[in-house]
Amino acid sequence: MKDSEEAELCFPQHLNASCSKTMHPPSVSLLIYIALSFISFLTVTLNLLVIISISHFKRLHSPTNILLLSLAVSDCLVGFLISFQIVLTDGCWYLGDIMCAIYFILDYIITTASIGTMVLISVDRYVAICYPLHYSSKVTTERAKMCVSLCWMIAFLCHSLLLKDSLQKPGRYNSCFGECVVVLDYVGGIVDLLLSFIGPVSAILILYVRVFVVVVSQARAMQSHVAAVSLQGSVKITVKKSEMKAAVTLGVVVVVFLMCTCPYFCVILMAEDAAVSASSVTFLLFYFNSTLNPLIYALFYPWFRKSVKLILTLQILKSDSSDAFVM
Repeated sequence: MKDSEEAELCFPQHLNASCSKTMHPPSVSLLIYIALSFISFLTVTLNLLVIISISHFKRLHSPTNILLLSLAVSDCLVGFLISFQIVLTDGCWYLGDIMCAIYFILDYIITTASIGTMVLISVDRYVAICYPLHYSSKVTTERAKMCVSLCWMIAFLCHSLLLKDSLQKPGRYNSCFGECVVVLDYVGGIVDLLLSFIGPVSAILILYVRVFVVVVSQARAMQSHVAAVSLQGSVKITVKKSEMKAAVTLGVVVVVFLMCTCPYFCVILMAEDAAVSASSVTFLLFYFNSTLNPLIYALFYPWFRKSVKLILTLQILKSDSSDAFVM
């Protein structure tokens, strides 16, 4: 009986202080392990394809793709973070309190940078659709790189400050050995909520509504000129189709983003304090958004399918492959 009780503890040597394991049937534990491993592998692989494509092919070095590259980097790192959840299959954290604190800080920084990049992409599409004549002068590759750098710097500085207590005194909020928990104070929780959810969602929704209004007005104008056969009319129709596609893509992003992140932030809002456990199911759903991002952003573009084909067939190993026409 004693052996059975000890087997249910994360650290049997700490009988009265150890957390209890989450006991699953072997088949369930195996299913969880396989599912998490697959999601982690898929997230890393898809985002690596985006990273290699944009980095390697010179024709893809545009402001919009610089933003996509930042998103892919953050989401690829999230794929590696998912592997930590595999350790928590039985509900126990075996990597120590310091690694727990580092894990959470990295998690907050990376996911916030990912969300921030989504806002930048929305701004990019807003300017391209609503102010097309000024787009090339206002949105440049250098400015895109600067905005991406600021996004990562802000995410790093803010969450390093918000979680500095957990790093200075790791494990201070754990109720037992084998637990991985961090706590944000009231002000820190509000700041994180504004920075990681309310602010980005508000910005994306406002920009999308504006884009939608412009696209609808232009679609009506296009219908009134549908019988025109001049070259100018053909160009207008082509532009409007691309704008509509951008609006639809952005709409999908908004819906998926809300579906993946709202449960996590609802749990935070309903909790008495801002305590977050590394084993939370809402964390996994939050992570899964990073798996979907490359599918939503990259697979909507023909250049991605062409570049993936060149990557998988090892054509990128050729000396002149970086100049390949993939647009």
